[in-house]
Amino acid sequence: MVNKGDLINDRYQIIKSIGEGGMANVYLAQDIILDRKVAVKILRGDLASDEKFVRRFQREAISASSLNDPNIVEVYDVGEDEGKYFIVMEYVSGVTLKQLIKRRESLTLPEVIDIMLQLTRAVAHAHESYIIHRDIKPQNVIILDDGRVKIMDFGIAVALNSGELTQTNSVMGTVYYIPPEQANGGQATVKSDIYSLGILMYELITGHVPFKGDNPVEVALKHMKQPIPSICEYDPDMPQSIENIILKATAKNPKNRYESAEEMNEDLKTALDKERFDEPKVKYLYPENDFDEEPVKGSRLERNKTKEENKNDKKMNKALIIIGSIIAVLVVILLTIFVIVPKIMENSKAEIPDVKGMTVVQAENKLEEEGFKVNSKTKEENSDDVKEDKVIGTDPKAGRSVKKKTKITIIVSKGSDKITVKDYVGKNYYDIKAQLEAKGIKVITDKKDVASTSEYKEGTIIDQDVKKGEKLSKGDSITLVIPNIYTSYPNFTDGSYTVKAVEKFCETNGITLNVSYVQDPSSENGMIIYQNQAAGSKATSGATLNIKVVKNEKEDNSSNQDNQTNEDNASEES
Repeated sequence: MVNKGDLINDRYQIIKSIGEGGMANVYLAQDIILDRKVAVKILRGDLASDEKFVRRFQREAISASSLNDPNIVEVYDVGEDEGKYFIVMEYVSGVTLKQLIKRRESLTLPEVIDIMLQLTRAVAHAHESYIIHRDIKPQNVIILDDGRVKIMDFGIAVALNSGELTQTNSVMGTVYYIPPEQANGGQATVKSDIYSLGILMYELITGHVPFKGDNPVEVALKHMKQPIPSICEYDPDMPQSIENIILKATAKNPKNRYESAEEMNEDLKTALDKERFDEPKVKYLYPENDFDEEPVKGSRLERNKTKEENKNDKKMNKALIIIGSIIAVLVVILLTIFVIVPKIMENSKAEIPDVKGMTVVQAENKLEEEGFKVNSKTKEENSDDVKEDKVIGTDPKAGRSVKKKTKITIIVSKGSDKITVKDYVGKNYYDIKAQLEAKGIKVITDKKDVASTSEYKEGTIIDQDVKKGEKLSKGDSITLVIPNIYTSYPNFTDGSYTVKAVEKFCETNGITLNVSYVQDPSSENGMIIYQNQAAGSKATSGATLNIKVVKNEKEDNSSNQDNQTNEDNASEES
């Protein structure tokens, strides 16, 4: 058991648990020598007791530590401390691609291409160092806040490759991305990673994996036998160039796949060029059914098939043995149940004490004093009223009368799972929404109409219904208000607008313009002195804008008067 504050290898101080998996538990820790945060992955007990696995794990993890690529999580250290086999890695904060897909369902094509370019570059770098991942899947890829991706578990995936398909806890997630040659018991190559990259790309685009089934064997057989569903049928507007990349990466026959991850990377670079959108569909040069109908002898699929056949043979023998055993046991039970058991039960029960609020050590001592056994593994739960690392209670619960020496599980507080609301006004709506939803908070979006001349920006939070300092639990909701920015009428009468400028504004926004001209000796010609739509009001398409423009005839009248005066003077002189 690893607890907060434990020191691994006299160097890595455990801060908290950040994940659990079928193979290992992951902890955030502080490297007290280099003063930096690291992720420490500690093998689970069943794997740590397998010497062959441990040797392979250490060998491959040390090999993976030589990788130095911005898109691969760096391995710092590998070792063993008091029976705990660990690997120390670079700590990165983000979400896995699997979490992103569940949240978004599917990604845009530019996003998919950007992610795949990063992944193929990283995998190509690993292949150049003769390292094959063998377990590429969205659960093993972290995406950071700045859009960078990081591949995890190089080396670890190699060590796990010997696991059988019957281990559904650790392999069911993997089998969705398994290449046909591995499903059929063959050796993995660089092209095996390319196949998994193609399946991952399919999932990023569609939001789901191409093959599903009730068990790992069924899914693996589909990878071997069924053609991958067409994404162009899934989305008729999908460029053929995108489907071609997936088809070439996920070919059943490795000969039909890309020769390298680098070649796939080069193809991805031009995938969104318009001239490639209607390119011919990929045709395979080699047969796609180049696999045996029966599983390869000794392969995982064959072993699973054999096990299923043997089960039926064993059932009959077991039934006969069980029936005979039941008859014998019933005789013994009937003799003992009325004689021996009552005497044993007279003084064998005790009430479980209340250990709430104690430390784990205090609770263990108390329970053992009362005659109970304590489970070496504790159970962790969130609690709003019990401090972190203190005991919440027990399983079975305190106050129950049970047999002495019953094994009691101590329940330890992980602290409150409530989050304290911050002031989100002025922050990016999409960032805050993602952060809150990742913590189980439901985000309700409300939009408020604001003029384009206002200080508000698109996508910025302008109000929230839960105030700063209040607490929310998983499942609670918060309403975030964002601006619905509309175009507003300018003040056309401020002297800075011409009739042509108004015409352009109306044409852009679908507004009918009516212009009338008036005389106003106090204003300059061309000046707009009236508008029927108030400045700052919403400019709606289909509306009518009436304006009045000054057009004085002062100069023409003055000229006429001068001519008339000259004519009068001439008449008098004659």
